[in-house]
Amino acid sequence: MTERAFWLAWSQFPKMGPILLQRMEEHFGSLAAAWQAEAIALSGVEGVGLKTAESWVRYRQGIDPIAFLQQHLQTNPQFWTPSDRLYPRLLLEIPNPPPVLYYRGIVEPEDNQGLRPAVAIVGTREPTDYGRRWTYRLSRQLAERGFTIVSGMAQGIDTQAHRGCLEGGGRTIAVLGTGVDIIYPPGNQSLYHQILEQGLAVSEYPTGVQPNRAHFPQRNRIIAGLSRAVLVTEAPTQSGALITARLANEFGRDVYVLPGRIDDRNSKGCLGLISKGAQVLIHEGYLLELLSQIPELDPAIPRETAPTQQLSLFPPAPAPAPMPSLPPLQQKVLEAVKMEPTSLDAIVAQSGLSSAEVSSTLIELELLGLVSQLPGMRYQR
Repeated sequence: MTERAFWLAWSQFPKMGPILLQRMEEHFGSLAAAWQAEAIALSGVEGVGLKTAESWVRYRQGIDPIAFLQQHLQTNPQFWTPSDRLYPRLLLEIPNPPPVLYYRGIVEPEDNQGLRPAVAIVGTREPTDYGRRWTYRLSRQLAERGFTIVSGMAQGIDTQAHRGCLEGGGRTIAVLGTGVDIIYPPGNQSLYHQILEQGLAVSEYPTGVQPNRAHFPQRNRIIAGLSRAVLVTEAPTQSGALITARLANEFGRDVYVLPGRIDDRNSKGCLGLISKGAQVLIHEGYLLELLSQIPELDPAIPRETAPTQQLSLFPPAPAPAPMPSLPPLQQKVLEAVKMEPTSLDAIVAQSGLSSAEVSSTLIELELLGLVSQLPGMRYQR
């Protein structure tokens, strides 16, 4: 109770975001300890200047964390902080988990512990009949096989993903860009109530928070973080679904794409993901086959270790072999590939080469047995 009060209190501070809160907790060992720290000690946290620290010391004089928690519970009775046992385990893997996660609906501990596999399905708000039909179909099939479906309850693909899951008798999680009591878009009122009966609505925003354009890209990290894999079924080049796919890749999640037509605007984003190495769904059974290869999480890992321990989805990599003698281009790309899964974008940035050069060289290294391609646009020594 005490530590969650300090997570809540600190989250109200100006210039305080999820990453900074994580650093504070790691630096002081607890946010309760950080509350007692003087300005000079607070400024020792990476990213905190002395002026900011001094303003925080003044600001906290007007807050009693325990009293604030009790007051907050009156209007927001259901929420988790990273100090809570049921805070979603997979969110603790990402670099910026929400310090407060509000929820409504049916809580299933297996979901929170990551023991029931969750797949995010995302895409455009203006899908074609092809996108709607296949989103519904794939979501329903996954739900019937025990997968939890995560999406954002937006119009279009998100709506079809939730509906397919619900009508398949599955469990779904809607990640909102509003307070959990706000139904947006308003046309999804019936869907919202169905979700609460078979799953959860979650948000990092407290009750009463209305739609805001800046909130929706932010919530995409939660969609990706809650899921073991992300499926993009239809998305143009400016779709927010591509943000979710990029974040999923950075978080070490698998990324799958439903292929579309070259001359279809709504397929441009999906085709771009394919060009970067996303897994292409060639038939329905192929998706289930790929998902079956995702390792199960160990249920025996103590929950209290999660904030400081990254739970790898992959087995430990073997010790590196001696570097072979290679042509300069291959050598440069190989040096940019790590023992742990490395994204294509990271390899391009590290090597300083073009995407085309890196992609073709990675194929050569794969043929030499020096690099393995993994699902989700990632490579590994």
